[in-house]
Amino acid sequence: MTKQATYRVASNSSGFRKGELNVLFAGESQTNSLHRIGPKVVDYYLLHHVLSGRGLFRMGDIELNLGEGDSFLIYPGTLFHYVSDENNPWKYRWVAFSGSAAAALVKEAGFEPERPYTHTGGDSAPGERCRAIFEAFRGRSGSAALAASGHFHLLLASLREASEDSAPEAPRPGTHSEELARQVIGYLSTQYAEPITIEGMAETLGYNRAYLSRIFKQHAGMSPATFLTKLRVDHGRRLLRERPELTVEQIASSVGFQDALYFSKQFRRWYAQSPTEYRTAVDDSLKTK
Repeated sequence: MTKQATYRVASNSSGFRKGELNVLFAGESQTNSLHRIGPKVVDYYLLHHVLSGRGLFRMGDIELNLGEGDSFLIYPGTLFHYVSDENNPWKYRWVAFSGSAAAALVKEAGFEPERPYTHTGGDSAPGERCRAIFEAFRGRSGSAALAASGHFHLLLASLREASEDSAPEAPRPGTHSEELARQVIGYLSTQYAEPITIEGMAETLGYNRAYLSRIFKQHAGMSPATFLTKLRVDHGRRLLRERPELTVEQIASSVGFQDALYFSKQFRRWYAQSPTEYRTAVDDSLKTK
């Protein structure tokens, strides 16, 4: 039975804007038998997700037969062409995008120029995210571009999560402690002001607390709890210098200490003076200049 060809597209009514990410347009098509595009080049990224049918995709030296659940990415400036199967032509959805962050985003989603495709099996999320971008543009509301950007990030996340190859590589023995330490430092450095716990961090990162603490201490020379305390004290020290209108209590709360007396105790431990003494010394130094 021949499938009736369809083609629908909706564009970003805000037009092209330079920035980190610009979602340009999105659409859906049930293609004809042997429907062909290219060979040609485009100056933006073009991501297709196959809903049904089959077809041939060629980009550079890469040639792929792709079907339902496959996604393929066309890179800007790269010669490509694709053609639908004669007996079971593609139905797919697509999204075009550009921007300074685009290359990093597609790489994080699992795409590489030498591997510009991924398979998501029966997961419906990628197709639904493409449709949501299309619907956002078709609605033409003032927030359409913002909504499309949000759906696009979720699209890339769904492609990575659903991909058969999305599992992270096991750290190499020589880099495991460095990678784990980097994750801990990143986590604590962004959330030091929140009421976080080392147990909660370990659970979030997927490690046993004792194991995480041991590996981190081997690399950093201190436990994660000590690192967190020092991080909070150092941020408090900066605020004592830069925000004279804030009280010691307000600063303690701003850097994650629930008790100003405990903040003062830890501050003295690391800098051999109280927060008030430090602030006074800074003020006197400025007056003498």
